[in-house]
Amino acid sequence: MVFGQVVIGPPGSGKTTYCNGMSQFLKLIGRKVAVINLDPANDALPYECAVNIEDLIKLEDVMNEHSLGPNGGLVYCMDYLQKNIDWLESKLMPFIKDHYLLFDFPGQVELFSVHTNVRNIINKLMKKLDLRLTAIHLVDAHLCSDPGKYVSALLLSLSTMIHLELPHINVLSKIDLIESYGKLAFNLDFYTDVQDLSYLQYHLDQDPRHAKYRKLTKELCEVVEDYGLVNVTSFAIDDSEFKRKLRKYLNKSNFYVIAHMDGSRDKYSCLVVKDTDSDTYLTLVFKLEKRPTTEERDIEERIQLRFGIARWFVDEKWRKSTDTVDRTARSR
Repeated sequence: MVFGQVVIGPPGSGKTTYCNGMSQFLKLIGRKVAVINLDPANDALPYECAVNIEDLIKLEDVMNEHSLGPNGGLVYCMDYLQKNIDWLESKLMPFIKDHYLLFDFPGQVELFSVHTNVRNIINKLMKKLDLRLTAIHLVDAHLCSDPGKYVSALLLSLSTMIHLELPHINVLSKIDLIESYGKLAFNLDFYTDVQDLSYLQYHLDQDPRHAKYRKLTKELCEVVEDYGLVNVTSFAIDDSEFKRKLRKYLNKSNFYVIAHMDGSRDKYSCLVVKDTDSDTYLTLVFKLEKRPTTEERDIEERIQLRFGIARWFVDEKWRKSTDTVDRTARSR
């Protein structure tokens, strides 16, 4: 089983920069990483590319040969890749056993919200190569400074989530630059948690361009809220804390956190139901889970996700001991 990320988002949202930064971060914590460039328009790669679609097809050649613009050329390239999926599978085979995969896709949003070629490519790879992939949808943080653009970004995120049918994480990229875009109408939590969007209505009404479409905007906000699927996490490529936070979300979304527990499943299940204190529990967990020391923070998560009783057991043990102390204190 192989794990990885499908990195998508509008042009300029920071996909290539994200792949470069995330690959370096994952290598630092001991993972082998392969970055796959599937953007035929991306000819300036800052990262070491394991597989490059330009070895198969080039956007410039397509545009010249078929008299297509950039958007039509990208659709053609993705169709061509879908028809030649065997080429991509053969290129990925050397990395299947022990690498974490980062797929850097083009920035044309129609490819992920309307057309089926990218979805078909991802599904074929997941089935044939047994991949577990999470979609990372990058949205530029400057969109939060404009309520209309923010609502549009939410709609794009929602349509992409429904269309791709993958574990999905929406990310506000370039969050370290958000102050330079001007003062936000609300604090950052409002935008990341996608709270009551009706509060945006007042700010939208202040712009004469939006007044005409007030009812439409209200209905669109209700669509986002009715689905209840969209929330956003923030990210800055130079901040390791943001990277660790995002890695935790990623590991849970595609079950990377429990991927290596099958061999010790019985031992773990016996362990968490035994009458042992939490310190002994965690000590035994570290001995059983032979992972690199830099990944030790994820070990408790692996146990708790596979065996929900684990957290209950530790909490219950602590609660009982606290109750005993309270009763003893009251009796005195």
